[in-house]
Amino acid sequence: MTIFTKKGEILLYEKESYFVRGLFFKIYNELGPGHKESVYSKALVQEFKESKVPFESEKHLKIIRNKEILGTFRVDFVIWDKMIIELKALEFLPIISERQIQSYLSGSKYKLAFLVNFGAKKLEIIRKVNDKAKKSAISAQSALFA
Repeated sequence: MTIFTKKGEILLYEKESYFVRGLFFKIYNELGPGHKESVYSKALVQEFKESKVPFESEKHLKIIRNKEILGTFRVDFVIWDKMIIELKALEFLPIISERQIQSYLSGSKYKLAFLVNFGAKKLEIIRKVNDKAKKSAISAQSALFA
């Protein structure tokens, strides 16, 4: 079964996205808000290990433009070597956090990122797709229904 977004686009990495969102909810339901980011990070590491999800934590990624390395940045997690996960534990999520993960995507090879805030009264999960990946998914969808 193929899942589509609200805009009718094919959901990128749908099975993996569904699975990892389940882990976020599991941790939030067990721990609730109010802990340091490091607590949620350690809980996520436990879940990745138990679920045998391949991951790298505190991964340094290169910022590439026109095939030239401009600098590096550090992300909280990369899972399945295809998704970035950035964690926060803040009462309110600043807009700059969303821009940050969009920058991570546009400056790297990765197509999908999750920004997860465990600090609010309600779990916040923001799913961002690299604009280049969106365009290729739309092209693939167009070919599928042509």
